[in-house]
Amino acid sequence: MARKRKRERKAPTAPPPRGTTDRDKAVDALMALLADHAFEEIGLAEVAGRAGIKLSQLRAEFGSTSAILAAHIKDIDRTVLAGGDDDMAEEPVRERLFDILMRRIEALGPYRQAVRSLMYSARRNPGLAFALNAMAVRSQRWMLEAAGIGASGPIGALRAQGAALMFARVLTVWIDDEDEGLDRTMAALDRGLASAERWAGFVDDLCTIPKCVLRGPRRRRRMRDQEAEAA
Repeated sequence: MARKRKRERKAPTAPPPRGTTDRDKAVDALMALLADHAFEEIGLAEVAGRAGIKLSQLRAEFGSTSAILAAHIKDIDRTVLAGGDDDMAEEPVRERLFDILMRRIEALGPYRQAVRSLMYSARRNPGLAFALNAMAVRSQRWMLEAAGIGASGPIGALRAQGAALMFARVLTVWIDDEDEGLDRTMAALDRGLASAERWAGFVDDLCTIPKCVLRGPRRRRRMRDQEAEAA
């Protein structure tokens, strides 16, 4: 099962270099700075200096530190989506999503201190919290689609938002989970997915209500039109 395999995996302890392009250097620099500094304390000049590039080179790639962070999250998305197991295709949807989100946590492993710093800053900075939530929802759309769960339209938006909030709660457990097998993290994710299943059912039921409400007036109008034609 997916849970057993996850216990056997170990995340790397140091962030691997992303690449040699200015973009990669900038993203690595920001994540390294976040391990020791709050997000709001990091300026573009500090990122350029840590990356060993000029400000003009950084400007050619990014317009803000938020954009650099978004690039990091996009890289995590790509890593997770590229690392799927073929043997998970026949597993239930919940197991597939569990596997995908655990792969995401493993990909975040080298950046645990940076994630901790971001979560602390978000508690004090509503603007940053909203920005992080938007990035998380965008990522969770991809995670849901990878698991075979529709993430388009209004229902998909609600699912992605719910998944983002659920995963954020799991991360609060993960940042303090020192066990190699991440048992506490996996237990929190399992509970979160169980709650998400109930929430998804509620959302599906809720989104059918407008159709039922509108169906009544339409049927009555159609009957009146038919009566008028008969008369």
